[in-house]
Amino acid sequence: MTGSSSPSMNPGDVGGPGILQVDHGKASIVLRRLLRHPIEEVWSAVTDPKKIELWFMVRVTREDSPGGRLTMEHPNGVHATGRVLEWRPPRTYEYEWNLPPGTNLPEGETSIVRWELSPADGGTLLVMTHRKLTRPTAEIFVRGVVVFLDRLSAQMDGTPLPQPPWLGQSRGIDGPARG
Repeated sequence: MTGSSSPSMNPGDVGGPGILQVDHGKASIVLRRLLRHPIEEVWSAVTDPKKIELWFMVRVTREDSPGGRLTMEHPNGVHATGRVLEWRPPRTYEYEWNLPPGTNLPEGETSIVRWELSPADGGTLLVMTHRKLTRPTAEIFVRGVVVFLDRLSAQMDGTPLPQPPWLGQSRGIDGPARG
């Protein structure tokens, strides 16, 4: 388990830094966030491509059904592809997140992202799980996804979105090898 702790938050707490789990060379990250909005609004925020582009800073093209194709174009040149594995509005959305080999990822990355929403007292509990990652990628993502969930919260609350601290810096993950 990794993630920094503060006196009021522990890894995996709602809104905390998240959990990193490693098993047989593959890693998973789990983040939980309590959003003070109805489940339908949270579902829209995590599945509507125009909303995702604002808080997650990625352009998404997707077919909204199991087996549907998905592409995610990240601003740093990363182009992930996959298929929708589960689409159960407004509760569960799961998809493959696959990267081709590149300079910093000679083997590429083949993983699965899952968004689970549950009604909670005063809002919606969001649990985001990204599994089957390589450990180096998971160690980067466990810190970065927290920032994106902060941006999601701000977008839903109508407050300014925080800027990711790495903007303009290499994130350690790159697109396909150029040659």
